[in-house]
Amino acid sequence: MIVTRLDETQLLDRAEDLADLLMDTVDDGASVGFLAPLDPGAALAWWKERAAAVGAGRLAVWVAHMGGRTVGTVGLDFPDKPNSGHRAELVKLMVHRHARGQGLGRRLLTTAEEAAIEAGVTLLHLDTETDSRAERLYESAGWTRAGVIPDYAASPAGVLWPTTIYYKQV
Repeated sequence: MIVTRLDETQLLDRAEDLADLLMDTVDDGASVGFLAPLDPGAALAWWKERAAAVGAGRLAVWVAHMGGRTVGTVGLDFPDKPNSGHRAELVKLMVHRHARGQGLGRRLLTTAEEAAIEAGVTLLHLDTETDSRAERLYESAGWTRAGVIPDYAASPAGVLWPTTIYYKQV
């Protein structure tokens, strides 16, 4: 399994693979901002729209691939405000359901955390569906639960669920 950081061109080149990963994640019931069924064109467009942010350095995206197939991704979203250069948001940590249970989520999380440190970031934050598998990963990796917001986001089925906010000082 290889994890690499994508530049703008590479993200565009892998956009179809990333769209497939996003659709698999939504189809599996993960709350990552989309409702099911996720249209392939919408998934592809969403990833292509991220390319400019990657090119501008506001977003860093890593992919994990195995045998030429994209099986995971994670991103760091860097704020553009002068008072927030010390922090970043961990976004879209996704692992294809057929690649789970092999430590890939942990590896992607560690990759993003290490890159944040190298970039001078001292505080990371994220939000995730309350009581999800992801919560167990973040807690076991030393993230601190800041609180829960009720009815924050809709599940892929459209049901409102609470969201848990986490942070980690790195």
